[in-house]
Amino acid sequence: MNYDDNNIFAKILRKEIPSNVIFEDEHTVSIMDVMPQSDGHALILPKEPSINLLEASVESLAHCMKTVQIIAKASLQAFEADGVVIRQFNHEAAGQTVFHTHFHVIPRYEGLPLKGHAVEMADGDLLKQHADKYIAVLNG
Repeated sequence: MNYDDNNIFAKILRKEIPSNVIFEDEHTVSIMDVMPQSDGHALILPKEPSINLLEASVESLAHCMKTVQIIAKASLQAFEADGVVIRQFNHEAAGQTVFHTHFHVIPRYEGLPLKGHAVEMADGDLLKQHADKYIAVLNG
């Protein structure tokens, strides 16, 4: 499979499609997942194009993991979560639905099950509110 420059994350990175950006540096962007499994579900996207972790450069993955840690720590504070799950899917058989490397940071709450992966779109206003919570913690 070749990398498709027209995948939704590539378009988000080029700012052709709006998103709720919560963090950005030279190598990565973190946005709210539009189909969250939990309140505060965020995604980390490398700016370097690659289909998945198996094809990404080691340098790109190192930058991603730094951002994953930043967002995971912020999620615990911003959403008063009891824990955090980090997920990453490689190939369709493993659940990958967008073929641009990305990591999921999903706050977890005792006694609350996760919603399904890539199932239901969230309300845009709610996603903006969640992005603002992250931004407040990250800038605080």
